[in-house]
Amino acid sequence: MKKLLPVICVALGISSPTFAAGDAAAGKAKAAVCAACHGADGIALIPGYPNLKGQNEQYLVSALQAYKAGQRTGPNAMIMQGQATGLSDADMSNLAAYYASMK
Repeated sequence: MKKLLPVICVALGISSPTFAAGDAAAGKAKAAVCAACHGADGIALIPGYPNLKGQNEQYLVSALQAYKAGQRTGPNAMIMQGQATGLSDADMSNLAAYYASMK
């Protein structure tokens, strides 16, 4: 089993999807509507809303894709589904790159 573990790790690494980073500058241009709830600096203005500043880029893309697909059902899912529906995959990647780049 100990000899099999490195092989499994390599196989998972090869088979995992690659992630192309978005364009943070394009994301910044698209983020104005996000600022209403998540703040211009990525710090949420409304209690209970998540901060986006410095968030993991892949997580943000996955979250936006899940909202768009109707897979998230939390208290703000309807709001976010409406926002995500109008975003292309490139928009999602760009927004994620922008918020991930904020330190």
